Amino acid sequence: MSSIPINLQTPRELPWRPAHLPPTPPDSDSEKAESDSSSQQANSDFPLAPPTLEPTQVLELDKKTPDSWLPRDPRLIRLTGVHPFNVEAPLSDLFNEGFLTSPELFYVRNHGHVPQVRDEEIPDWEFTVEGLVDRPMTLTLRQLMEEYEQQTYPITLVCAGNRRKEQNVVRKTKGFSWGAAGVSTALFTGVLMADVIRRAKPKRGARYVCMEGADKLPNGYYGTSVKLNWVMDENRGMMLAHGMNGEMLRPDHGKPLRAVIPGQIGGRSVKWLKKLIVTAEPSDNWYHIYDNRVLPTMVSPEESANKPEWWTDERYAIYDLSTNSAIAYPAHDERLSMTESSENYRVKGYAYGGGGRRVTRVEISLDQGKTWRLANIDYAEDRYRDASPQHLYGGSLDFGWREASFCWCFWELDMSVAELAGAKDILCRAMDESMNLQPRDLYWSVLGMMNNPWYRIAICKEDGHLRFEHPTQPALMPGGWMERVKKSGGDLTNGFWGEQIEGQSSPKVIEEEKAEIKMTKDGVNEKITIDDLRKHDKEDAPWFVVNGEVYDGTAFLKEHPGGATSITSAAGLDCSDEFMAIHSETAKSMMPDYHIGSLDEEGRAALAGEDITLDENAPPSPSFLSSRAWKKAILRTKKSVSWDTHIFTFKLEHDDQILGLPTGQHLMIRLRDPATREAIIRSYTPISEISKRGYMDVLVKLYLDTNDRPGGKMSKALDSLPIGHYVDFKGPIGKFQYLGKGRCDVNGDERHVKTFYMICGGSGITPIYQVFRAVVQDRDDKTKCVVLDGNRLLEDILCKAELDGFAKDNAEKCRLLYTLTQAPEEWTGLRGRIAAPLLSEHVGRKLHADGEAMVLVCGPEALEKSVHQALLGNGWKDDELLFF
Repeated sequence: MSSIPINLQTPRELPWRPAHLPPTPPDSDSEKAESDSSSQQANSDFPLAPPTLEPTQVLELDKKTPDSWLPRDPRLIRLTGVHPFNVEAPLSDLFNEGFLTSPELFYVRNHGHVPQVRDEEIPDWEFTVEGLVDRPMTLTLRQLMEEYEQQTYPITLVCAGNRRKEQNVVRKTKGFSWGAAGVSTALFTGVLMADVIRRAKPKRGARYVCMEGADKLPNGYYGTSVKLNWVMDENRGMMLAHGMNGEMLRPDHGKPLRAVIPGQIGGRSVKWLKKLIVTAEPSDNWYHIYDNRVLPTMVSPEESANKPEWWTDERYAIYDLSTNSAIAYPAHDERLSMTESSENYRVKGYAYGGGGRRVTRVEISLDQGKTWRLANIDYAEDRYRDASPQHLYGGSLDFGWREASFCWCFWELDMSVAELAGAKDILCRAMDESMNLQPRDLYWSVLGMMNNPWYRIAICKEDGHLRFEHPTQPALMPGGWMERVKKSGGDLTNGFWGEQIEGQSSPKVIEEEKAEIKMTKDGVNEKITIDDLRKHDKEDAPWFVVNGEVYDGTAFLKEHPGGATSITSAAGLDCSDEFMAIHSETAKSMMPDYHIGSLDEEGRAALAGEDITLDENAPPSPSFLSSRAWKKAILRTKKSVSWDTHIFTFKLEHDDQILGLPTGQHLMIRLRDPATREAIIRSYTPISEISKRGYMDVLVKLYLDTNDRPGGKMSKALDSLPIGHYVDFKGPIGKFQYLGKGRCDVNGDERHVKTFYMICGGSGITPIYQVFRAVVQDRDDKTKCVVLDGNRLLEDILCKAELDGFAKDNAEKCRLLYTLTQAPEEWTGLRGRIAAPLLSEHVGRKLHADGEAMVLVCGPEALEKSVHQALLGNGWKDDELLFF
């Protein structure tokens, strides 16, 4: 990994200092200890923050994202590609820092870009207290620090997804792959949330405190809730923090203000806090409902997506952490010589409980759980509890009265090398004071949260050495005994870690919902670097990445049904989301022909899951769309045009901006499945004029759930979208472009057409309508158009008024033919499906010389297939047919 210049510095204080805090320089020993960490370390028995190594330069990976202003530590392991920033430290680095974690190695869970707050804006940062209170308030951070008592507590935060990679190896969940380092500890300074809520005076019936941050996301601002009685219980220590390890919060950790909820999952500790809302019911925030839940293990991803009631059942929401532990040493792939068999090796790790419960024991086994021995536990948190009351980092360190345990503990146990050499593995498990014991086996669930089975390190004997294997490695990093066992055909669910037990039949392996189509070529093992990939980001030789594998799209530029742009716009990029969401099983099965190798690990770390999004602070361009980056537009209105069709109007970046979509091409819309968070990507053709400024209109036919079948993912997601929500767009794409006056471009080849036959069904009218309108609006364009539009009912005909108006004014060059399968008695148009008889009568190949006519087709797959066969039978050639 490249070396990034980093400054070693003492903790930064706030750019201003409230009057009631001790002055600097300090006047007493205790105050001096607050500002001088080295002298305080010498005069105290409790741990202080490790030296901070605050990054000073923005990493190359972040420069193409909305976080391009934010320096970060290069050691952090990215779990979701480049953006958003979700990371953990290498487990050894995290453990070696000790009880407290520096801000630069503290794990990060971000759902989107980081709100940028300048130092001079911090004192005036505002948040509200509202809802079921007698005294609604708006407070600034200055007021919070000057009017309320400041506290400093050591607190461990843990992501609910910690150790999720183990679940993903057994059976893929809908969450990304955390290793065992989604946990960190810091000294947080701030105000008890109870003090603020108490001043607001909750009303009778108030039961919850909802929190909302400033991070604007695809489904609104991030928010969640906790119970009011928990907030008011000072033993639980829920706080509003502005400081971390003696300095102001770093941006990734909530600068300038965040909630810190000890003993509960990190998802309850809302960052960049803007609202506290006292309510009678739990939060209705999207992220509270569709995140941080453990659904019953028998609920499949499909069922969770099709039945929202699983997500709205508050019984499955996660609050308190589960008891958990992990082994840090031996480290993964660490080697130990067996020649020193009389020597001891110190096995070390961490453990934590939830809900304020103390870990009472950590047990280690070398015989696969038959016998156990107790490890020695160091409760560093107790040393803060036992310290005399004092000021520490701007707050009062005084909680000897508190019984709740907020922090992790470290454990260790010496074992002889001979013992380790005679064992297959090392197991650890922890128990808390409520006798909650880590289970032997994992509990699989859709989101893969709260994974806490026994932690197992496998011991392999190689060339006089012991080599230790952790269960997994985070993110896309290969390695770990679980991956090795699964690849060799072992059953990870058999209760014996994939080992075949003599005399016992293993339970059936949990199968994935669908067998994955093989998209790689046998025998292709070349490792491709990120530099090699970047050399092929050109239009004439495009390489692209899908799920870590590299493909050469050069040979498919002409044949790709979406046009060459679909490939060239992805050149040099990871297009996994788009490819997997859009392409059919048939298309996926063709991929081995284009497979040329695998992106190496450094390249995957740099590129995997990369989601290029343009800088929000950059000046907007004259046209909206970009073929290589997702752009955001805001849903402004929804208009119903029929019982199952809406027009969605989106506001572009500025009022004078055009969409930038050529006539005949399409754009992609991206949303996230509300249950699974998988990308939903579909292609649409807006119906608004291409010259329209500031807005675009997209007509969408809604396929909603029925008793017989589930509805369409995208149309349901769009239908449920609230006004004001951001939606992602990318484009243009498509192999066809109408240039005007009969000229059109088909994958780079220009043609001149005298007559267009346009065949469509249902919402397939939208690309047809775009080209039809361009022809008839140009008085000098002599091109003729015949439109054959098939539907079931009269009210299903979309854009009929607009089409009829154009036809009435341009009767000499256009002809509209509507056909219905369930026509009313008074219907005077055509009847029946679009099939060979209708096509023979109205789409005449014999009327035109070669190259004079072209057929444009858009509709359901069944319609396109039947039309294709019928047209070929009528003498049309494939190069005269274009399927949108």
